[in-house]
Amino acid sequence: MTAVPVAAQPVGRGIVATDDGDAPARRRSTTVLGRAGVLCALVGVTVVVPVTQGVADGEIVMGVATTAAADANLPSTVAALTALPLTDLPPTPLMSTDSSSRLRALADVSRDAERSALPGCDGSVRAAGENGLLATKDLCTLWDGRTQMRADAAVALAELNEAHVARFGTDLCLSSGYRTLAQQKAVKAQKGGLAATPGKSNHGWGLAMDFCSIQTSGARWTWMNDNGPTFGWEQPNWAVRGGSGPYEPWHWEYTKGVKADGEYYG
Repeated sequence: MTAVPVAAQPVGRGIVATDDGDAPARRRSTTVLGRAGVLCALVGVTVVVPVTQGVADGEIVMGVATTAAADANLPSTVAALTALPLTDLPPTPLMSTDSSSRLRALADVSRDAERSALPGCDGSVRAAGENGLLATKDLCTLWDGRTQMRADAAVALAELNEAHVARFGTDLCLSSGYRTLAQQKAVKAQKGGLAATPGKSNHGWGLAMDFCSIQTSGARWTWMNDNGPTFGWEQPNWAVRGGSGPYEPWHWEYTKGVKADGEYYG
């Protein structure tokens, strides 16, 4: 009777012995085959995972050597993820007048990531001092390089500006921000009843902004009314059409700061 080669027998089954003298050989064969099974499983995992990855990437990988070479050229998971470009705002086609909740969420993410929309300006700092007499160090300069605001108002406005750039491709056009007491007196002398009493204007607290006329009509005006409040910027009640004061569509205020520290004319 011809002996059956060990390799030809099914894995996990011992060699059939004709007497008890073959028991040690049977145990050795079982041990060898058990180890062989473990090794086969390890090889299978080593080969199948890269092959599967290659197929998922649209490549056909032939053989262990090819798999190893392809795997060596793949970036690590961390490298692949950190290489992806990040955007803070959705592309322009996705922006709409009812997107305020998404914009607010993006603004919160921006702050959570410790990324300021206005580099070098700490929006958590609230300046001390008096109306029109704020220290220069407590003010932040905006993107136009000249207009200044109190830090918290400046950062909130910068976030609104990022959304405006994403929608229209240009920065918000600024006319007048913080005004010293001397500047408030000059404006009062020029505009009379259209200007607040010096020392009572929220421009003096760095919490009010006058925008250019381009922002007060058409699509930009509609967009401002829909999205400004999302970032804390609104027109005070007296400045709206039919309000208690002169109609000033260009005049907006950082409402949270005004209610806490400014001249709130609700």
